[in-house]
Amino acid sequence: MCGIIGIVGRSQQVALEIYEGLTVLQHRGQDAAGMATVDGDKLHMHRQTGLVRDVFGMEEMASLKGQAGIGHVRYPTAGSDSREEAQPLYVNSPFGIALAHNGNLTNAQRLREELFQSDRRHLNTNSDSEVLLNVLAHELQVQKDMQLSPEQLFRAVTEMHRRCSGGYSIIALFPGYGILVVRDPHGIRPLVYGAREGGSGTEYAMASESVALDVLGYDLVRDVRPGEAIFFTLDGEIHSSLCVPKASYAPCIFELVYFARPDSMMDDISVYKARLRMGEKLAQKIKRLRPDHDIDVVIPVPDTSRTAAIPMAHQLGAKYREGFIKNRYIGRTFIMPGQAERRKSVRRKLNVVDLEFRGKNVLIVDDSIVRGTTSQQIIQMARDAGARRVYFASAAPPVRYPNVYGIDMPAADELIAHGRSEAEIEKILGADWLIYQDLDDLVAACAEGNPDISNFDTSCFSNAYVTGVSEDYFRQVEIERSDTAKAERQTISAA
Repeated sequence: MCGIIGIVGRSQQVALEIYEGLTVLQHRGQDAAGMATVDGDKLHMHRQTGLVRDVFGMEEMASLKGQAGIGHVRYPTAGSDSREEAQPLYVNSPFGIALAHNGNLTNAQRLREELFQSDRRHLNTNSDSEVLLNVLAHELQVQKDMQLSPEQLFRAVTEMHRRCSGGYSIIALFPGYGILVVRDPHGIRPLVYGAREGGSGTEYAMASESVALDVLGYDLVRDVRPGEAIFFTLDGEIHSSLCVPKASYAPCIFELVYFARPDSMMDDISVYKARLRMGEKLAQKIKRLRPDHDIDVVIPVPDTSRTAAIPMAHQLGAKYREGFIKNRYIGRTFIMPGQAERRKSVRRKLNVVDLEFRGKNVLIVDDSIVRGTTSQQIIQMARDAGARRVYFASAAPPVRYPNVYGIDMPAADELIAHGRSEAEIEKILGADWLIYQDLDDLVAACAEGNPDISNFDTSCFSNAYVTGVSEDYFRQVEIERSDTAKAERQTISAA
């Protein structure tokens, strides 16, 4: 999962706004950050591993001149976790293209072979973002036009969609011309754009989440549509085209469950409202299963599950309490390499308020359960704090399958729910009762925000992959996302 942003402005201070936007999107990736700007037809770029505040110092910011630019924050997806894969990525032919990408291609290996054997293009990294960049560059180059036009771009994007499979949102910067944004034909990965009236004319911003536009003072215009390409020229013109014959809306439901900030709008759905409804529906399930429940207190695992836990406590007639205090300087544990590191990180990340657990029947609420490492330790922490009974509720259904569209969920056999019943998971976690959200209820909670969306990508819950995925790819993902493979890559990188 990554965060991307682009701005076509009217002043030379665009880098400062991109920096601010990236800090707002930092929750989408803490592994690396980068920025590219254009001053006329000259490109400036800086990218490095680390948080936004660490990557960009005064010297780097001073060098990023220009009235238009793009930015990226990244955490590593399958097989892509070295500093060389920090974005934006750049290719100089044709025209010069700097690209920032959020998502994952499921046919990247085949495309790498095509790019080398047929397109005569050399790749320097294992990143599928570099694959996308070179496919786009090739499809522009074969048109042999000397000047870049919107029509030429849209033809290239149409061919890119034909060749590429997976989930992707793209912001590409063309020195001297403008910014191109593209969303995959299913709209799996999010992308929005907004506008702001300035003294010299209208300015435009595009980002993974609307909250980045809010902070910068842009009014949200709309989501980029599935399969759509929009070109924002440096002089403020907008050109758009639907570049696939039949686009099928299926945005990633896990964005609404976990990744997105609650103050964002995605596909006209309020993330905050969707999470409130998730809590309401989960409380209704608990009341159906145990109308005479003995829950004394509802405690969320901070931060994402707070929104769902509040209506749950209200509907269940229980107290809502903050029982875990979070250290905000620890990264998201389910993407950390190695079980030992994840176990240490849970204890570093959360501390308990003993008085909220002592002698009580506690319902702990989390947004989801992936590996189960965090949940298992949280339950034990509640017991150590003196809880009489510990119930555990997940606002999402069991995560039984890998997410292959840009969220680096582990190999299937490292998911605690894969191949296990809920009773078996309950026993492994050590809970007195484990309650999962039903998939139909989750979909209903999200779809209520936008009735035009009849389908979501629920593949990590349902095994229904909207693009279709080959067995060979699943085997490749299993190898690349295993703890063993990540440890080996870390050893090589440190050598």
